[in-house]
Amino acid sequence: MAKATPAKKAAPAKKAAATKAPAKKTAPAKKAPAKAAATKAPAKKAAPAKKAAATKAPAKNAVPATKAPAKKAPAKKKASPFSASWLTKQEQALQEERATYVRQAESLQAEADALVADFVSGDAQFDEDGGEGDTLSSERERDLVLSAQARDAVEEIDHALAKFAKGTYGICEASGDPIPKERLEAIPWARVQVAYKAGGFGHR
Repeated sequence: MAKATPAKKAAPAKKAAATKAPAKKTAPAKKAPAKAAATKAPAKKAAPAKKAAATKAPAKNAVPATKAPAKKAPAKKKASPFSASWLTKQEQALQEERATYVRQAESLQAEADALVADFVSGDAQFDEDGGEGDTLSSERERDLVLSAQARDAVEEIDHALAKFAKGTYGICEASGDPIPKERLEAIPWARVQVAYKAGGFGHR
């Protein structure tokens, strides 16, 4: 009988682990790029054109040009109801009266001052018990009163003289009517008619 040939040993199975090609490492799946809208900062919207006025520096208010005040025409000299020759005569009379009153005021003031100077030593007193001093005191008071009245007359004359330039000399300051010539010739500085006279230089 023939000998059975020994069965060939089956080749050892390749170790799957050793023989298997190493599994390729799969590259990590690339993440899909996020939508541009998600990653990119949202583009700034351009400011609407209408808001340009808000961004621009406010225009400075233009200062209106100031007009130079119109020059007033000089007041026209009013026509006087009196003749030019008579007005000239009255103006001259007022100037003469003024000079007279100025002299009186200065003279009377000087006399009053002299009375005081005579008694600087105190020999006489300006009181009721001063005898001669009492008389001199009365004279001094009188001189001062008359001097003050003369100065008041000068002021009234100056007031009247100023009216010639305005054309209002001889016009009653109360009624606006002409003062009679007779009154003005008697009192050249009279301000009002007799009907409005209230006494004193200021209302003659």
